[in-house]
Amino acid sequence: MSKAFLRESDFGDVPDPPSPISTLPPGAKNYVTSRGADQLRLRLARLTEEERPPLLAESTEDPEAMRALQALDQRIRYLRESLRTAEVVSPQTGGDDVVRFGATVTVREASGEVSDYRLVGVDEADPDRGWISWTSPMARALNHARRGERVNFSRPSGPTELEIVNISYESDR
Repeated sequence: MSKAFLRESDFGDVPDPPSPISTLPPGAKNYVTSRGADQLRLRLARLTEEERPPLLAESTEDPEAMRALQALDQRIRYLRESLRTAEVVSPQTGGDDVVRFGATVTVREASGEVSDYRLVGVDEADPDRGWISWTSPMARALNHARRGERVNFSRPSGPTELEIVNISYESDR
């Protein structure tokens, strides 16, 4: 049955979803790695070409499908806007001695524990992989540091000192 033949009351209260809120600070650029931009494009294509059509078909008769479709459309709008405003940053060339966007940084804490962090765009961040947003406090502490340098970083558990052990950059693709 076409949605044109249904009354709005048939769906109960299905509120419009709120507009997505940018996770970028006001005025900040939407930096993204080229690999991250590719992943955002793939995610957008999957949502629009694979996930949306079945939900659209179900949404004419099922209020839950309508809500799911609205949530999906919100994610699609967010991804489109993110890609529209994305500024792809090529990996560092000319040496791996300074931490910049796209760097993978190996740090040693005062306790001796060694960890790797990669500075990426806000939509690429994945803490489980050690990928941190360039706007995060940790990334801001590491940014522009040099190999061998020590930087101070305040964790919720208290301040700590991080020694930059290694800096590397992946190729553009």
